[in-house]
Amino acid sequence: GSRFEWRMDRKFSKTASIGSSKEDGKTFALIVMGVSGSGKSTVGLELAKAWKADFKDADDFHSQGNKTKMSNGIPLTDGDRLPWLKTLASLVASYALERKQRLVLACSALKKSYRNILRGKLDEGVTKIVFLDGSQELIAKRLSERKHFFNSSLLSSQFEALERPDESEKIMKISVENTSKEIVEDILKTLQL
Repeated sequence: GSRFEWRMDRKFSKTASIGSSKEDGKTFALIVMGVSGSGKSTVGLELAKAWKADFKDADDFHSQGNKTKMSNGIPLTDGDRLPWLKTLASLVASYALERKQRLVLACSALKKSYRNILRGKLDEGVTKIVFLDGSQELIAKRLSERKHFFNSSLLSSQFEALERPDESEKIMKISVENTSKEIVEDILKTLQL
């Protein structure tokens, strides 16, 4: 009947092609997440080079209003972040579905709800997330050593907002105490890329 025909149609839809990518082990997007100062851009750039992927920094997609708020030490609200997250989710999906090219995206992705937006409806294997984990003390030291529009006094609010990924999210966690080269090698080996 019609139910069977519907299933046949679904078989050839875009979702089915995403599913086959998963079966083939095809990963198109790697999101490197963590608080500001955890090394997302440094690791992301090196990872993109090693994995022969494009690199994008989520910070570059913030509105001028968001950048102004952050540089003035004003934490962003979920309302401030939502249009930004939707833009990034569209970017990730375009690489996976249209371009069929690899993307490494450096993005704080502090909350589970943000990570869900970034993954969108893509299958688990298509977009993988790596969490650069480090203590507040270590990251505060790093932030004080470099110039960044992020105000280091906002670091406490980032740690308060951080929802550490749990096992259900299937996110790779890696310590930022290692060198960026060691982190990249570990990511490629662990995720079998």
